[in-house]
Amino acid sequence: MGDKHILGDLQHAIMRVLWAEGEATVARVQEALEDERDRALTTIATMLVKMEKKGIVAHRSEGRQFVYRPLVSETEVQRSMVGELTDMLFGGDVTALVSHLLTEQEIDDKELARLKALIAEHRSKERRRGR
Repeated sequence: MGDKHILGDLQHAIMRVLWAEGEATVARVQEALEDERDRALTTIATMLVKMEKKGIVAHRSEGRQFVYRPLVSETEVQRSMVGELTDMLFGGDVTALVSHLLTEQEIDDKELARLKALIAEHRSKERRRGR
């Protein structure tokens, strides 16, 4: 699966800003998160430095400010975190994960139809690959 990109809540919130905007300064990230999190500028800056050390963001200098950009995609993070969740809670059993979601979540007819279409699409792709 490649590198594991397991993010905490604040890290994930910061990444959502960077994915949406492409790149952002510490001040812009703080501003974007203001409604959901009351975090000091220094907290955001410290977290971005830690995230850069983990290899998930990088920065460039623009005057005296650092402008950060994501180095990993949202899809990569989702794949890694869902994989970790599946391993930890369901022993790697994807069927158990899906079964849990179907029985424990409210799923309306529209969502159920969408899930069926996704399964059909997946089966079709697998057939074309000869699996």
